Amino acid sequence: MRTIGLIPARYASTRLPGKALALIAGEPMVWHVYRRARAAACLERVIVATDDERIRAAVVERGGEAVMTRPDHVSGTDRLAEVAADLECDLVVNLQGDEPLMDPAIIEATVAPFLSEPALRMSTAATPIQDAGEYRDAAVVKVVLDERGYALYFSRSPLPYFRVDSPGGAPDNTCRDPETGLSALKHLGLYVYRRETLLWLSGLPPTALERAEKLEQLRALGHGCPIRVVVVDYSPLGVDTPEDLERVRRLLEDQTTCPP
Repeated sequence: MRTIGLIPARYASTRLPGKALALIAGEPMVWHVYRRARAAACLERVIVATDDERIRAAVVERGGEAVMTRPDHVSGTDRLAEVAADLECDLVVNLQGDEPLMDPAIIEATVAPFLSEPALRMSTAATPIQDAGEYRDAAVVKVVLDERGYALYFSRSPLPYFRVDSPGGAPDNTCRDPETGLSALKHLGLYVYRRETLLWLSGLPPTALERAEKLEQLRALGHGCPIRVVVVDYSPLGVDTPEDLERVRRLLEDQTTCPP
């Protein structure tokens, strides 16, 4: 099964412009993402999809593969679909360009269900939330699953709601229901699509829920495409703010300076 990793990377980030080129341990962030993706054994190729020549050059100069895309895409999904339309492959992995700490094992785990579920069209990953602050944080996307492990809904709101007004109910500072043991799940920004599913999605109009929550994956659910969710124990630190960038810099710089 031919599987290709695509990394959408644009320069005009809303909260941190130019973050794809932000230096971390001496290398642009997009290059850290690229190298980690290349370490995933399931990926035949990894390609950065960008609308900025500076990002393309930073990848190509280091021996990576990058292509230019149209500048008017409204979402990363649409940017990837432009590239996937010219690729010969079975699966496309959407890797976020702002997660330089992504574990290659998570990529492999999210691809794995396609090997045993021939009807599967799309998958993603999630991890149990360990901090009540994350549970309440609108920047952290939550997901709830059905009994088969498919997504029921994604939201920026606390999800599911743990009632505190019943005997034995959940305290305000929890992200786990004490009665059922159910944990809230943090969605990780990693998707695997069958190529034809990605092209189909990009041709659909955004749904009202997608526009309201600003979550692209709700387009798939809204149009009846099931999303398999792989639950993992690792939660990589993404870069959305200058504070996130400094935390990642400290982590990676410490790794490069530690003695073998």
